[in-house]
Amino acid sequence: MELLFEYGVNHIDTAADYGRSEELIARWMGRHREDFFLATKTSERTYEGAKESIQRSLERLRTDRVDLIQLHNLVDEGEWERAFAPGGALEALIEAKEKGLARFIGVTDHGLSAPRMHLRSLSRYDFDSVLLPYNFPLMQLPDYAQEFEKLYRECTKRGIAVQAIKTVAKRNYPEKQLYNTWYEPLTEKEDIIKAVHWALACPKVFLPSVGDLSLLPKFLSAAADFDPERVPTDEEMEGMMRKRGMAPIFPSPPGI
Repeated sequence: MELLFEYGVNHIDTAADYGRSEELIARWMGRHREDFFLATKTSERTYEGAKESIQRSLERLRTDRVDLIQLHNLVDEGEWERAFAPGGALEALIEAKEKGLARFIGVTDHGLSAPRMHLRSLSRYDFDSVLLPYNFPLMQLPDYAQEFEKLYRECTKRGIAVQAIKTVAKRNYPEKQLYNTWYEPLTEKEDIIKAVHWALACPKVFLPSVGDLSLLPKFLSAAADFDPERVPTDEEMEGMMRKRGMAPIFPSPPGI
């Protein structure tokens, strides 16, 4: 956590589903709450469930409010319908914002349907942020690239934040899991630099860091050194894809 100060990071994103993450962050957040934009998430789909989830998150984080509360991984059709229906989770998030428990409301999604589902969500409610996968291998899939660009234009027009995850995803593990990520990440410094710089070249996105703490210093260093005049070309990225055996990581394991 102290490393974040060295790089000027002022946004912390967690979730009720991330094990003991909220409790562990709280130990440190008590001293630094005003220094950070604090975001968390709920996977509940009903009003009552989401309301209770938000309250538990506030208690675990030892704070009276978060800056952003997000509907977590809203990809399943049935769950989407429940969340937006009367008595659904969205009502609890709106209520939390009205009561000052959250400043902003967002929605997150994983997988190949993410851009399309986000556009659908934005047609129903004016969310403040979206979160979805964005990396070079994924953007080589024509359908995903087309839907992402459509979502990106809509978010840019409406001033909606775009959070890009899985930036340094390499591929699904061919064998056993070696890092604290369900996918195999890039690990070489130069590869991480290329992947991060390529993503940051999209001017209206920002990048949550990779989940494995051993890679965090490399990720932050790459972001700090970003220069829009030295973005890797598509040819360079294609070369890295071939060399490292990179491939889209979706469809993902169930529930991820």
